Amino acid sequence: MNKIRFTSLTASLVLAITFTLSCEDKDPNSFKDSRDGKTYKKVTIGSQTWMAENLNFAAEGSKCYDNKPENCEKYGCLYDWETAMKACPFGWHLPSDDEWTELMNFLASNKEDVSYDEDEEHGTKYYLNAGKYLKSNSGWNKNGNGTDDFVFSALPGGDGSSDGSFSGVGNYGYWWSAYEYDSDFAYYRYMDYNGDIANQLYNYKSLLFSVRCVQD
Repeated sequence: MNKIRFTSLTASLVLAITFTLSCEDKDPNSFKDSRDGKTYKKVTIGSQTWMAENLNFAAEGSKCYDNKPENCEKYGCLYDWETAMKACPFGWHLPSDDEWTELMNFLASNKEDVSYDEDEEHGTKYYLNAGKYLKSNSGWNKNGNGTDDFVFSALPGGDGSSDGSFSGVGNYGYWWSAYEYDSDFAYYRYMDYNGDIANQLYNYKSLLFSVRCVQD
């Protein structure tokens, strides 16, 4: 009798654990990167599904700000453009400039104070007040937090340089776009603590910026 009862309890425990893991795997607000088992929050904004935090996959060539692992845990890894292009998990990709623009246009269609401007001479774009709604509501220096209305939760991960230096953590956030300016430069999106603009700019591909992936 005791053996039968023990077997029954063991089976019940296995079923309970399996059910719990199954529910976790099917959480609509997160997904697991099969490469390293890390779990990421995700959010649907308009017709797009974005990672709701920066990528923290230790690809060859990626770095943590100041080479400190705790900064990767908080802000994600920093990547040069070539590495960023292939760093996203299966089923996700580095957003094109058009996909970033679609996100900004969705904000503009839902927030009256979000507007668009462009520097045609330099090929850069400026989305006034978009940063306010995309920045996280904590983590930015000098009262630079956003409202995070769309749960994008942008954090200021700073940047790194090929000479091994780092700068700007807590103040600035840079996110690569899968869009080249030329053989040496690529576009990225930028936000800072000192305003609510979300800019499209370009810089050297060798710089180390954050990555947000968008679902295929």
